[in-house]
Amino acid sequence: MINRIAILGTGLLGTSAGLALRAAGFEGEITGWNRTLEEAHYAQRMGALTTVNGDAMEAAWSSEVVLLCMPIYATLDWMAQLSGALSPDHVVTDVGSTKRLIAESAARLYNTPTRPAFLPGHPMAGKERGGAALADADLFRGAVWLFTDDPAARRSDKAVERVLEWRHWVRALGARVLDLNPIRHDEMVAWVSHLPQFVATALSALLEEEVGNAPELKDVGGRALREMTRLGASPYSMWRDIAHTNTEPIERTLHALEQRLQHLRENLRTPALRGEFDQANRFRRE
Repeated sequence: MINRIAILGTGLLGTSAGLALRAAGFEGEITGWNRTLEEAHYAQRMGALTTVNGDAMEAAWSSEVVLLCMPIYATLDWMAQLSGALSPDHVVTDVGSTKRLIAESAARLYNTPTRPAFLPGHPMAGKERGGAALADADLFRGAVWLFTDDPAARRSDKAVERVLEWRHWVRALGARVLDLNPIRHDEMVAWVSHLPQFVATALSALLEEEVGNAPELKDVGGRALREMTRLGASPYSMWRDIAHTNTEPIERTLHALEQRLQHLRENLRTPALRGEFDQANRFRRE
């Protein structure tokens, strides 16, 4: 039975996970660490954490499950540090938005009889801005929590029990669990998550450049503008590692979109335009 969880990284996802665990009935200890300790103390005041520990390694060692809630490269760094410091009964998991490099690191550093277990995870939940102040106990409710576990993993019996129990807790948070191959994961999220972000970023940057100073902008820009540019508020710090670690799939989606936009531009006055709308409508209906 899991009684002690360490959350390393108490921003939006980490703090929301702590709040959601409490709301789901988890009564054990939740220890938090953050690079900026003020953020961890804020999460504690919100009720997401039992304690704050300024030593991440100590927090991890004293736990049974370690949840890494940080950008991809930071996750990879901590994976390397923790793999040789924790026992084979420890379980480490993450919330990273790309999984290929994390799965490769897990296969190299974890999941042997003498190393801790690692369960790559990715909740398809979030907001355009981060930080503990925006955390929400219902953030994962109705969302899909993806896992890209290694079927060849060789774990201690205790670690196997804890992996299964963590998956149970994820469901208790209101999420639906889905297992994917890490390569397939990165291809799919490039289409359904990363492409929308970069489209919104490009559109918002273009609008800022072309009409950002127009006094009529707030009056003329309605719901369509708000919906299409909401993700444009996402900070570079949240997306740099995603762009760097899923470059080729994102490039393919952007190239495909460029070709689609060219097709639209060339057919603004032809019947082919109706076909594009019909196909778009079918996707939305499905």
